[in-house]
Amino acid sequence: MNQTPIYKQYHPKWYRKRVSTYWWTQQWSYLKFTLRELTSLSVAYFVVIMLLQVAALNQGPDAYTRFQEWLKTPVAIVLNVIALFFVLFHTITWFNLAPRAMPVRVGGKRLPDWMVAAPNYVAWLVISAVVAWLIVRK
Repeated sequence: MNQTPIYKQYHPKWYRKRVSTYWWTQQWSYLKFTLRELTSLSVAYFVVIMLLQVAALNQGPDAYTRFQEWLKTPVAIVLNVIALFFVLFHTITWFNLAPRAMPVRVGGKRLPDWMVAAPNYVAWLVISAVVAWLIVRK
């Protein structure tokens, strides 16, 4: 039992099945997760746009007018529409993930997923309505 094991100079290769680089496209749940993670870049894009808008406001009326003119260009409009689509996808998938990330138990029983996700959607709707009212009112 006290024998020293015999080691070979070259270890045989183990069989490892090749995995495609695009393995995450094979199943909807993996694809959705990857897309949700990538769409966070659109959230960052809107943060940068807002910071640029605040900087333009800080520089005076001429700089803010130039910034608004840039926002009216076709490139900016297309970028904003695409980013809005990705941010909406990011938001909806995140709200739907909330029940799994934070299971709520009442009386020892887990609440249904819709009861955890619904307050997020209601808050989103109320806040959007308030912001829309603030923008539209005159």
